[in-house]
This record gives sequence, structure tokens and C-alpha cells, in this order.
Amino acid sequence: MALRGLGRRISIGKRCFSSASEVEKRPRDGKQINLFSAINQALHIALETDSRAYVFGEDVGFGGVFRCTTGLADRFGRNRVFNTPLCEQGIAGFAIGLAAMGNRAIAEIQFADYIYPAFDQIVNEAAKFRYRSGNQFNCGGLTIRSPYGAVGHGGHYHSQSPEAFFCHVPGLKWLYRLAVEEVPERDYMLPLSQAEVIRQGSDITLVGWGAQLSVLERACDEAAKDGISCELIDLRTLIPWDKETVEASVRKTGRLLVSHEAPVTGGFGAEISASIAERCFLRLEAPVARICGLDTPFPLVYEPFYMPTKNKVLDAIKATVNY
Repeated sequence: MALRGLGRRISIGKRCFSSASEVEKRPRDGKQINLFSAINQALHIALETDSRAYVFGEDVGFGGVFRCTTGLADRFGRNRVFNTPLCEQGIAGFAIGLAAMGNRAIAEIQFADYIYPAFDQIVNEAAKFRYRSGNQFNCGGLTIRSPYGAVGHGGHYHSQSPEAFFCHVPGLKWLYRLAVEEVPERDYMLPLSQAEVIRQGSDITLVGWGAQLSVLERACDEAAKDGISCELIDLRTLIPWDKETVEASVRKTGRLLVSHEAPVTGGFGAEISASIAERCFLRLEAPVARICGLDTPFPLVYEPFYMPTKNKVLDAIKATVNY
């Protein structure tokens, strides 16, 4: 998982799985590691291969809450890997300025729930930096990394999925990637805006990203027991998202189900549903299904009721196929 400054990025990683694939194919020369180890490896590569790269955020100096930056300060020095004050707006503002001077700024927001104080800096400064200068200046070396979603005990301040807020902003790229598989040990890159068909199927297309892919895979397995063939797509990038891959799949299956942890109203699933309805209207055999989080603050003890679980997805698969 190499971090490269191709544009202003907000890279959101789920907290509990391993990840990665090479461009256009799954790697065969890597090893099985979990997500935090993959991120740590990527940060090592980024710092080692580019002397202009810096990693900073709350508690990153000692490894961070999820240990993703363990060993970086000892290896590369505390002038390149360092803690910041507890001020997300300041973290984002500093990162924008650092990137604007030609550096690779890799900023960590400890939880995605904490990113809201930095919203103005990200939306009004980072996203518009290149445009407002007529392409004379940019902060393309900026990456903001933050963990998102449910952890089983996080409640409403450590469990949110805020991606839809940023997907509405031209100038940002929003990255997701989750699959339990091998991670290459060398430097490599993932393609932006290129989805991956994880599982071939003929009856219904399932689209997701992040940790929800694990839920969708289990639902596909259960559906197969009832003779339903599901095609599963990992969107990987939300802005820009790979409409062509999803469209081709839906034209084949005639059905679409989109699932994410964020609340259903105004979630990115609505954008996918509308786009596919426009592109594939005459091919659809059933309304597009959305299995998402509820339109409530993220609950603590009621988290299982809020989550788009395997059983909810499975019920929606059956209802859509039998429509």
C-alpha cells in the first residue's frame, strides 16, 4: 500500500482487516498481514523512498492508537514523524501548507469522527487550492489518513462513516480498500477510480467498500446455498468511482444492491443507485436495493441493530432476486 501524492486524498481505512492488491491483478509475491501492518509498511516505504515525506498527527510519535506508525519515529527521526497538538483544523492546515511547498504531507486524523473540525480546511482550502490558482500551485502531495466505522464498542464518537460529506466536494479523491489477501512487500501503487470484481456472479450485483465487503462476502456465501449467484465488486475509490465496471456487471445480472455503514439518507449508495438507474434502466429486473446504516446517531449498546449485517443483506438479496 504505497502512498503517492496524485491529488488531494482522504484515505479512510477500516480498523480490523488486512488489505491490498496490485494494479489489475492480485499479488503472488507478498505475505498475509493485517491492515495496520500493511499501513505501517506503506508508511515505511513512503518515508524511505522520498526524503520530502512527513508523517504527523495525534500520538503518531509513539505508534498511534492503532499502532500504524510504530517504529517510524525511531527509524526516520522525530523531525519527519511527530506528534501534533489536539487540533484537527491545525493538522489539516499545516498539512496543506507543507504539501503546497512541494512536500509529501501524510496527516493522520485519529478517528474519522474527529475530522469535522478540519472540514473547512479540507473543503475550502485543499480541494480548491489548484483551481483557484489556475493550476499555478497545488497541494497534490497531501494525504489525510483516518480510520472509520464500527469497532464494536465505539459509540457515536468513534464509529462514524463520513465519506459522503467529502464525496460532494470537487478536488478531493476518496480512497477505500479492503480485502483479506496478500500484501506485496515492495513499493507498488493502486489505481485510482478502478474497481475490482472480487467474485463473479450472474443473478445480482453487490457493491461495497471498506469493511462492509467482508459482510457482503458472507452474504454471497449464504445466498449461494440457495442457488443465488452473486457478483461482488469492491469499489475501492469513491471519487471518482468506477461507473463502467458496475454498469457492465448490472447489465449482466439485471439487479444491484449497494451497502455501506453510513446512514442511508444522502449516503454514497444513493449516488451509485441514481447513476445505475440512469445507465441501466431498461436492464434492471428490480429496484436498486440499499442496505446501509440507520438515520440515527451511531448507537452504543444498539450497534448490532444499526449495522447493515449479513442477514439484512441476505434478506435484501432474496427480495431483489424474487421481485
